[in-house]
Amino acid sequence: MKNIKVVLIGAASASFGIGALRDAVQCKELHGSTLVLVDLDQQRLAEIVQLANRMNEESGAGLRIESTNDRRLALPEADFVITSVAVRRDELWRIDWEIPRRYGIRQVLGENGGPGGLSHALRNIPIILDICRDMERLCPNAYLINFTNPESRIIMAINRYTNIKAVGLCHGVFMGRERLAQMIGMDSKDVDVKAAGVNHLLWILDIRDKRTGDNLYPAVRAAEKKLPEGDKGPWGADPLSRRLFNHFGYWPSPTDDHIGEYLQYAWELTGLHGYDFNAADAFRRTRDQQITSWIHEGAPLGDLLTKPSGEIAFDIIRAISENRNEYVLAVNIPNRGSISNLPHDAVVEVPALVSGYGIQGLTMGDLPKGIAALCQSQVAVQELVVKAAVEGDRQAAMQALLIDPVVDSISAAEQLLDELLIVHQSHLRQF
Repeated sequence: MKNIKVVLIGAASASFGIGALRDAVQCKELHGSTLVLVDLDQQRLAEIVQLANRMNEESGAGLRIESTNDRRLALPEADFVITSVAVRRDELWRIDWEIPRRYGIRQVLGENGGPGGLSHALRNIPIILDICRDMERLCPNAYLINFTNPESRIIMAINRYTNIKAVGLCHGVFMGRERLAQMIGMDSKDVDVKAAGVNHLLWILDIRDKRTGDNLYPAVRAAEKKLPEGDKGPWGADPLSRRLFNHFGYWPSPTDDHIGEYLQYAWELTGLHGYDFNAADAFRRTRDQQITSWIHEGAPLGDLLTKPSGEIAFDIIRAISENRNEYVLAVNIPNRGSISNLPHDAVVEVPALVSGYGIQGLTMGDLPKGIAALCQSQVAVQELVVKAAVEGDRQAAMQALLIDPVVDSISAAEQLLDELLIVHQSHLRQF
């Protein structure tokens, strides 16, 4: 592969930054290329740069590592830009969780759906669009690979309001595959799945043994019926997924908390515990200690140089750069006929072929009617949220709440929207 330039925006984040570094140094085809680390947190960025230099040296990757706090200095001549950014993510997310709850709205998570998902999108879409506008000036042919949530709404905004080629990535399909493989006592690497839907409401439509091609759904259905109530999979208990599986006939992915963001009855099975902010804080403290030990104490890097992160950003980079015709299990892209009974310009999550020609979603045909209806409701919310976030349209934001299945009170919607816009006003310049 020719030497290319990859820009990581949000490189100092606790999980994304290190995950991207481990994939970059393990991607042999990328060796000798330029990797530019960008983050506004100067201290954390400096630490990540030290770690990157050590990983680069010990792996023999020969990457050219650069860093800056100003993305405009990083973007010229970039071939790929990877984003994982948010404003004071957990702090503001906690507010998005607490305010709707005070008004009686039963949110399961409050990140991608419901009032919290709206608020999250209103903050993050303008940030990503600003990056895209800089890309239009400085690297108009570069691909944007996005990890920032809410994934589907951000990709729709990019597609409708910029000329940048973009794809959204999520590892939810791998989580669903692992759960099903566990049920039937198989290694997930030996299982092939075909899944389609919208981000965090993805449905595994086909599951097969890679070695024989045998349909594994009969075995999955038989195994699920034997599971005890409260059975825990790799990601915890999943009573909501199991009930949906029994009623709709296909397994939803990734996990109950994410799926439940879009469903008005999810709280009955998942509870209303919300995101575990304390666990997230503990993870960051542990990660900070690890980084300190790696860069200041010479602690062994362990599997940072040998085990991939589980994300596919660098698989996509390699496939496009080398024209590899590589198949990937799930990407978030404009529909354009991949799912024939969802709107053409909806953002859907489907398998794709990736090559020098770009990212081409597989044609999956019609979703089953009930599943299509669930996904269609989220597409309608997507459209109004994007309009609100880009144009500062309060009426569109209000309508997005009123058609969201999670919102069951018009007076609550009116009051919580007022409060969210006031509390977050310093981050909502479009309003």
